[in-house]
Amino acid sequence: MTKRKRDVEKDYPLGAFAEKLRRLADAIENGERFEIQVAGERVYVPARATFNIEHERGDGEEEIEFQIKWKLAE
Repeated sequence: MTKRKRDVEKDYPLGAFAEKLRRLADAIENGERFEIQVAGERVYVPARATFNIEHERGDGEEEIEFQIKWKLAE
C-alpha cells in the first residue's frame, strides 16, 4: 500500500503531550512498537525505529525536536 506524503504539526495540551511521551518511553524500554494518532491518522512506529534529538536556534526562537525515523516495509 502506497502512503501519500504528509507533513503536519499538531499542538497538544500539556497533559496529553506528557501522556504520549510516557507511552513512548514505555514502548522504547519494552522493545515494543508505539502507536499514536496524529491529526486524525493512526501511525505505527516499529520497535526497530531510530531516535534522535535535534536542536535549532534562529530568528529569536529555539526548538527541540524529538525525532523517530524508520524505513517503510516493502
